Amino acid sequence: MEILRIIALSLGSMTVLFILTKIMGQREMSQLSIFDYIISITIGSIAAEMATSLEDNFVQPLVAMIVYAFVTLGMSFLNNRFVKLRPFLSGKTLILYDNGTLFKENFKKAKIDLNEFLVQCRTNGFFQLSDVKTALLEENGKISFLPYADKRPLNPSDMSIKPKDEDITTELVLDGKVMEYNLKELGYDRKWLDKMLKKQGITKINHIFLATLDNEGNLSVYLTNNNVK
Repeated sequence: MEILRIIALSLGSMTVLFILTKIMGQREMSQLSIFDYIISITIGSIAAEMATSLEDNFVQPLVAMIVYAFVTLGMSFLNNRFVKLRPFLSGKTLILYDNGTLFKENFKKAKIDLNEFLVQCRTNGFFQLSDVKTALLEENGKISFLPYADKRPLNPSDMSIKPKDEDITTELVLDGKVMEYNLKELGYDRKWLDKMLKKQGITKINHIFLATLDNEGNLSVYLTNNNVK
């Protein structure tokens, strides 16, 4: 009977895990923030505790799993609803390297040493740091590399082509919220943004999911689509 109980509890914990995962949303491991990763491990540990609970206390771990799941949902809601809280809740992108400069303070904030950074460079195919224009530490802990234009795969330099170096696009609108700080940094204001959007036939900011501006002054706008496929 005890074995049957363990089997039943194991199946029950797996079912609860499946349901909670569906509620919390599906993302790849590489897309998880540090907080999400810790929560996932904790919920998994509680599920294992529930599965091997030989006494009549399986309700406690079940309640704990549900509490963790709803806390995660609450954090996700705050993260999506209040843009200014995102750097605090999910972290923010840090510039580790740009145009020959290593940002030591950002290395300290990220708790990354130089050797680890160089390993990441090599595993991404950059054995010479001089081939990299910009390196960013993303919110999920991964490092993104922007190579110089003539050092990309299938090097244009091999074909005697010298394309212009690209800069990172700047987010002007995110989830229907105008990034006032980014606008100001670029030397623009809200009137300029409204004018540019009207040229594209867009009059309501809350209809925009994402709007970015590149170094050539090209504004790219992606509208919100509530249709789920």
